[in-house]
Amino acid sequence: MSGSATERQAERPLPDLLSDLTGHMTTLVRKEVELARTEMTAKATRAGRGAALVGAGGAVAYAGFLALVAAVIGLLVEAGLDLWIAALVVGIGLAVVGALLAYQGQQTIKRTSLAPERTIRSLQDDAEWVRGQTR
Repeated sequence: MSGSATERQAERPLPDLLSDLTGHMTTLVRKEVELARTEMTAKATRAGRGAALVGAGGAVAYAGFLALVAAVIGLLVEAGLDLWIAALVVGIGLAVVGALLAYQGQQTIKRTSLAPERTIRSLQDDAEWVRGQTR
């Protein structure tokens, strides 16, 4: 038997090697795109389920919240405030709490990344590998 597989690879003409490299790179890019698509689909599905639950929970909680607001206004009226003053006090308090919650939500959204981190790392590794192969 003549030589190892590595020796036979070294004896191959440069155009054949470049053709193989191009074929492997095309396959690699296709696989990376497939990985990114799969990762983003999984993230979007998970986010969609979470959003649906948040929406349903929010609707139910909102109904309960309105009943509590009416109860607080009624309590303030019973304590001696005019109806319009009781509603104004409760409205101002709720507006402040709502503004704080909206601000907190905005900050959370800013900190959330939807980028496909695994795919990006994999692409960086692939680029590093290609640089190593061309040196």
